[in-house]
Amino acid sequence: MESAKDQSCFTCELRPDRVFCDLPAEALQDFDSIKATTTVPRGATLFAEGKQARGIYVLCEGRAKLSVCSENGKRLMLRVAGPGEVLGLSASMSGKPYEVTAEMMDTSQVAFVRRKELLHFLKDHRVACLQVVHLLSQDLHQAYDRVRSIGLSRARRPHLVHAAAAHSN
Repeated sequence: MESAKDQSCFTCELRPDRVFCDLPAEALQDFDSIKATTTVPRGATLFAEGKQARGIYVLCEGRAKLSVCSENGKRLMLRVAGPGEVLGLSASMSGKPYEVTAEMMDTSQVAFVRRKELLHFLKDHRVACLQVVHLLSQDLHQAYDRVRSIGLSRARRPHLVHAAAAHSN
């Protein structure tokens, strides 16, 4: 990973469209002071599943593939994260290892904030803390939706087969 000149969040043209980036001026200034912006090459691993969380990553530009490893060693892609998304938030907030692996799909600009500095920042800026609660809640609901769609699609198949058989009789 190569260090990029730390671009201020204030000069980002896409900032108003991004949930975590659209903070009040004072909070944004403090966020600018604790982040380190880096250019990450395509194919690089930002963080790996099972490794202790060091902090969060905000995708300023580019995309990251988020995946998990099955018990038999196969990789399952969960989704693609895009610009403005905060990665590693759940693990960083809980102090647990990362739940997924994030691999860069493009050469990307990424802002990194260490866990300890993030926690101090959130303590000082209630609005940012509420944004984090919102993001974590969104992640949880998306996970529920994925489980529901997988679980219910499997559960419905036998039911649909029985229903189809009943209609044909």
